[in-house]
Amino acid sequence: MAISFREYPWYLQALVFFALALVIIGAGEYVPVFPVASLRSDLETNHNRDSDLNRQVSELQVYERRNAEFKLEMAALEKQLETLKTIVPEDKELDEFMRLLQESAAASGVSIRRLTAQAVVPKDYHYELPFDIEVDGPYFSIEDFFSRLSRLSRIINVGDLTFTGLGDAKASRYPVRPGTSVTGKCLVTTFFSKPGDAGTAPAAKAAPAKK
Repeated sequence: MAISFREYPWYLQALVFFALALVIIGAGEYVPVFPVASLRSDLETNHNRDSDLNRQVSELQVYERRNAEFKLEMAALEKQLETLKTIVPEDKELDEFMRLLQESAAASGVSIRRLTAQAVVPKDYHYELPFDIEVDGPYFSIEDFFSRLSRLSRIINVGDLTFTGLGDAKASRYPVRPGTSVTGKCLVTTFFSKPGDAGTAPAAKAAPAKK
């Protein structure tokens, strides 16, 4: 005679239900067609994606910090470049160069009698722009003139100095200021960096100073 499941003792029924529950849970966990296994697979996939994204974010944060550092470095380099352009401009800027000479001479009480441009001299990273100049004035004023040139923002070198006493002022070709005792010539050289402006510089002549 068959025995109904309900006639089994309660603890056997509980044991059967518990075993059935374990089978269902196990099937849901490991059998791909069951929702729990699918959800677990999706969760693991999303977890892996999240780990990859976190790693990528960490790498990008490093580049972000480096980008900020690069911007600061670029700003400093641009500022330095602007300073260098003042010291060694890209173009000849002859008008500005002549203005600097005339202002320094006037402030020192020196007269520039002649300013003649020579051929441009190419160097590895810049170009030299030399000028022969003729000046006269009191001895200490000449010294002050050269000192002022050395303090200008634009680089100006002075060489090949040839100076003598003025002697009789009446023998000079130009009207001279009172107290003028020295006359002579020298080579004044400035610099620029732009290759397209490296042609031969035109000759220039300073206007005679007023008495």
